[in-house]
Amino acid sequence: MSARSTQHDTFTIERRYPAAPERVFRAFADRDTKARWFGCEEGWDVAEHTLDFRVGGREVWRGGPRGATQHRNDTVYHDIVPNERIVWSYTMRLGEKPISVSLSTVELRPEGSGTRLLFTEQGVYLDGHDGTAERQHGTEELLKNLERALR
Repeated sequence: MSARSTQHDTFTIERRYPAAPERVFRAFADRDTKARWFGCEEGWDVAEHTLDFRVGGREVWRGGPRGATQHRNDTVYHDIVPNERIVWSYTMRLGEKPISVSLSTVELRPEGSGTRLLFTEQGVYLDGHDGTAERQHGTEELLKNLERALR
């Protein structure tokens, strides 16, 4: 039997976007808009992406590098305040193996003609398959993709 472990950690990322909070919020809420920035890494294929953006709604994203084991995110939305806040939890899997469970919060605040976004994630990383540094880096890349999609 392989060793089991858990690592708990929290990270926060702050970004400023040259778009109104309504537009940034829509980038999370609208499936077609979200598909332009979420999980669109170069060399990755998206095998599945469904989005039911409402409290209690679910999102599934599955994909990964061509020819490699797929990643899967299973998300549940817990709190949505239009144009201000989104709270969700998700399990990330590599193949069928769960590698983490996280609670994420996005807060949006008007700032000049743009938006200040505060992203906070509290995670438990399972059995050494993932960790805070990797997750924070991946999230920073997604938020850079979001900025490109908003331009």
